[in-house]
Amino acid sequence: MLLEALDGEETVVFTTAAASVQVQVEPVGRWFEAYFKRRNRSTSASFQELEEEEESEEESEDEEFQLEEYPMLRTLDPKDWKNQDHYAVLGLINLRYKATQKQIKAAHKAIVLKHHPDKRKAAGEQIVEGDNDYFTCITKAIEILSDPVKRRAFDSVDPTFDNAVPSKGEGKENFFQVFAPVFDRNARWSSKKHVPKLGTMESSFEDVDNFYSFWYNFDSWREFSYLDEEEKEKAECRDERRWIEKQNRASRAQRKKEEMNRIRTLVDTAYSCDPRIKKFKEEEKARKESEKKAKADAKRKEQEERERARQAELDAARLQKEKEEEEAKQAAQQAKKEKEIQKKAIKKERQKLRTTCKNWNYFADDETDSVKMMEEVEKLCDRLELTSLQSLNEILASGSKEDSKAAVEKQVQEVNAQLQRERDAEVQARQAARSADQASGGGGGGGGGKGWNEEDLQLLIKAVNLFPAGTNARWEVIANYMNIHSTSGTKRNAKDVINKAKNLQRLDPLQKDEINRKAFEKFKKEHSQVPPTIDNAQPSERFDASGSEGNSAAWTTEEQKLLEQALKTYPVSTPERWEKIAAAVPGRSKKDCMKRYKELVEMVKAKKAAQEQVAAKSKK
Repeated sequence: MLLEALDGEETVVFTTAAASVQVQVEPVGRWFEAYFKRRNRSTSASFQELEEEEESEEESEDEEFQLEEYPMLRTLDPKDWKNQDHYAVLGLINLRYKATQKQIKAAHKAIVLKHHPDKRKAAGEQIVEGDNDYFTCITKAIEILSDPVKRRAFDSVDPTFDNAVPSKGEGKENFFQVFAPVFDRNARWSSKKHVPKLGTMESSFEDVDNFYSFWYNFDSWREFSYLDEEEKEKAECRDERRWIEKQNRASRAQRKKEEMNRIRTLVDTAYSCDPRIKKFKEEEKARKESEKKAKADAKRKEQEERERARQAELDAARLQKEKEEEEAKQAAQQAKKEKEIQKKAIKKERQKLRTTCKNWNYFADDETDSVKMMEEVEKLCDRLELTSLQSLNEILASGSKEDSKAAVEKQVQEVNAQLQRERDAEVQARQAARSADQASGGGGGGGGGKGWNEEDLQLLIKAVNLFPAGTNARWEVIANYMNIHSTSGTKRNAKDVINKAKNLQRLDPLQKDEINRKAFEKFKKEHSQVPPTIDNAQPSERFDASGSEGNSAAWTTEEQKLLEQALKTYPVSTPERWEKIAAAVPGRSKKDCMKRYKELVEMVKAKKAAQEQVAAKSKK
């Protein structure tokens, strides 16, 4: 149906329409061809789809490989070939670095067939003689792109590549839309084939970490030899060639450094704008806070558990200590009772021996022999043990006067022989000490013939330890200390003391130990020997008690430190002060601590007196 004519228009018939004709159509086309192949080859549709996909890829490559002639080709200057776009010259402006060598050769062949000087000359076109014709630019393009090294150099400075780096302001608004194309664009410079993608907001921490690790350690093959200002082939001599190479290396290194700084700036900017990094940091912060809180709770619980365990140990130790103190107290009371019993038994046996001998008139006929035997009996009472006294009293009680006298005389001989042996040993020790003193220089060499006995040597050793190095006028103080406390009456000066101290230092360590041992044995003998007593004399109970309770062993360094700390902890105003001090020093009684304290006080007083005396002499 024809449209009606509008107002002011008219309908005109130009010609008549042809009559309808029936035409027989043959089925053709790709889909009919695919159906025909499947029917004849008995293949499935999936297999056919794979074949069609391969054919479509080949067709797409053919479609992509469409030469696009460069409109400015005829205006190119052959002398400025280095600044031309070689891909555009060959018509590969769309493929560019993705073009294969086969495509490059095909493009070159096609463009040569069209622009070769002979072809153009045959077409009547005027040709410029020599290398000034624009066809030289086509020759340079194929020369560059057919050589892999030269092509990589040109691709590195591709004039169409965008080196721009987005700013932080652009990235914060649309991070993935802004930075994803930039990273994809720069991925072409990677020496590694598999370049990780930027990802999305849902990417895992491992993927994001791998992405930034890859780009922070980006290995770029991009190099800038194409931009060398000088060509070493044009050099006239070797030195000039070396100079050109040096200049080119420097410029390439500078451009490479700028390129790596550009990549680093891109990665830093992306990292600072990446919302996933912020999310991961917040999650990490929350995780650390939770771990810190859990750790603090565990530490608090552990501390409470340790405190409970420590309190339990303290309670157990306190109970154990109380138990041990109670046992020690009972043992001490038992030992005291046994000692009292033994002491009473010894006292009884001694009294019995004295009474028996007195009844026999000490086995003497005259008064002189009686007095002498009385002294011998007292010596027996002092030297014999309980068992010996009991045996002797049994003999005296059951035997006759002659047997009793013989038993007493035998015991007297044994005691006298023992005393003689002890005196001989003491004499030998003194002789050995005198010989050692003479061998060491006659008392110090510079002592003016003044002898040194064991007491003086021990006093010297004590003074050297009492006044250590650094004491003002040390050797004068030591000499004055010895003159005050020495019992030999020999006055010594600082020179005598120095010489003797040097001789002692030169002694063999065994000789030093021998001197100390002899001095200790002498001290022990003098303080342990019981003096002779008159008839019917009884030992002092207080002396025996102090000897039983006290500890005669030398004070160790640890005990000395404990005593000093206890003296500071418990001042004079503390009730039962010495009992508490003794409890703080294991192995020492109250009497030991008081005795040691008095010794320390006397030692300090003596030290101050010696120093004051030397100071007074120096002032005079």
